[in-house]
Amino acid sequence: MINYMKSESYRLLRKKSLHTTSVICLLLIAAAAAILYYSQQQDPDFPYATSMFFYSNVISGALLIMIVGLLFNSALTGKDTSLIKQSVSFGISRNTIFWSKLILTLSYFLLICVIGIILTIALGETLLASGEQSVRNFLIAASNMVPIVLSGFFIIHVLKMLKVSEVYIIILFLFLYIFSGNLLYMLFDYTPSTLLNDNLMSFMNGAAQFDYRHWLTGIVISVISLLAGQNRFAKQNID
Repeated sequence: MINYMKSESYRLLRKKSLHTTSVICLLLIAAAAAILYYSQQQDPDFPYATSMFFYSNVISGALLIMIVGLLFNSALTGKDTSLIKQSVSFGISRNTIFWSKLILTLSYFLLICVIGIILTIALGETLLASGEQSVRNFLIAASNMVPIVLSGFFIIHVLKMLKVSEVYIIILFLFLYIFSGNLLYMLFDYTPSTLLNDNLMSFMNGAAQFDYRHWLTGIVISVISLLAGQNRFAKQNID
């Protein structure tokens, strides 16, 4: 597995599109802060040049973050079916392929997320008006997002390994992470869309706190999707 991961890591780091996407994401964060700062300089009464508003855009952007995760994961699970077939023919197990690609793309994704959070806090606290405990509330709200975002990343990985189209993945995500709270009444308090909305509202009210429901829901979705995906990929015909 180590040798296969080294090979895949080499391929991953040579993906120019991956690095371009990373740079664009970080530049968008900087641009958002710069626009708020410039707007406040032009109009002293501009009400949104605050770290709280700046951070709220991150807390409300779970779906966008997952779409970025889709782009990252596609670097090793996209148009490389022939390489997977070749690896299997050389005796590499499908479990090794499944988990190696997940670990590598997830590691890169988490690294960019951490850099993005650090950049967000640095810009928010230096360029914008900072509220009391805004960083603390932001970090708590962000930590609540982690299991939900990771569950989305795992679903992406499973579906990409099963060669499901990006269009269907996005449709599934819109249902699960945006509309599920309004449609699944019996599980209303534990649907990802409800949890993400509650997390945002708590942050905006300055009352962010750790919520076990996010972790329970995220872990359940992650475990089910990964186990089902691994089992399905192990039996899938690789053309």
